[in-house]
Amino acid sequence: MSALRLVPLSAAVMRMLADGDLEGARKAAGVALTPYFVEHAWLWRMRLDQAQEDPASLDWIARAALDGDVVVGHVGFHGPPDATGMVEVAYSVDPALRRRGYATAMLAAALDWAAAEPTASVVRASISPDNTASLATIAPFGFRQVGEQRDEEDGLELLFERPAPGTDR
Repeated sequence: MSALRLVPLSAAVMRMLADGDLEGARKAAGVALTPYFVEHAWLWRMRLDQAQEDPASLDWIARAALDGDVVVGHVGFHGPPDATGMVEVAYSVDPALRRRGYATAMLAAALDWAAAEPTASVVRASISPDNTASLATIAPFGFRQVGEQRDEEDGLELLFERPAPGTDR
């Protein structure tokens, strides 16, 4: 696997995915998005609401991840850097392509993305204590546990942070 290519998903693409229009989303995005993207209609609706409230967040919240021409999943952040410079990473691999190193590659790409943004100084990951795959994914990247939170949807999550690459903070 070579480095992943990240393709931004526009508000129009997210709207089509939220509406179940996979063919329209594929055409608009210019890549062969998989049915897995339509299964995340809830995510696209949430991100569309977010982008409507904060248009600058659109640049941060969703990109398709491609290995060559194969769409393997999506990666982004919960939004742009906050006032402290923190961004929270989010990534998901198409279930048909899991256990091939794509989550690790997506996380590496997200860290590079954060490193390219001068206002990003810390990258956060929030992970269920039972999600051994995600805990293993972040382990080699120098994240350290900084706390925990209770998410309304997901329950208990452990919070991990690391400096954004290229920062000395």
